[in-house]
Amino acid sequence: MDDGLVEMVVESVRVHMLSSRHVVILKEKARDRYLPIWIGPWEASAIAMKLQGLTPERPLTHDLFATTLEELGARIDRVVISELADETFHARIILERDGHTLEVDARPSDALALAVRSKVRIFAADAVLEQAALGDSAIIDDGEGGEGSTLEATGENVVDPRLDVFRDFVNSLDVDAEGEGRSS
Repeated sequence: MDDGLVEMVVESVRVHMLSSRHVVILKEKARDRYLPIWIGPWEASAIAMKLQGLTPERPLTHDLFATTLEELGARIDRVVISELADETFHARIILERDGHTLEVDARPSDALALAVRSKVRIFAADAVLEQAALGDSAIIDDGEGGEGSTLEATGENVVDPRLDVFRDFVNSLDVDAEGEGRSS
């Protein structure tokens, strides 16, 4: 594994019932740290269908691309959520063909849809997790001192207005439209 990368799994695909916005939630494989990434409805459906073992009548775009890569002798080695810039996640698809490694820039939703189809490992860059991950290294402090995030390791209080919005969003989530939001 490359230095600076953390292995993740797709924990769930969820929909915010009031706004109908979709989010894929990645979970760090080794601990309870999560990376939520907003995605489009088509990509959410493509990921959720594969996780649920459903096969569409006709191939979806991600199925077509995976099949095309296979026919060309290329294989997806892994996908990496590589960067978070200006509140936009970026991903890389790492391909191998004839002993050569190629990296292709991709939207995270497309990279994840391909990863679940190809059953390849998913990674996130440490820097991305430091910027956007939620979970066991942070707790939400609802005490008298106001709401914010307290980092357990340092005791440092970090107030981020996005936490309240995200907490409200998470509390309003329902599992995806098919009623199953978890994968193992």
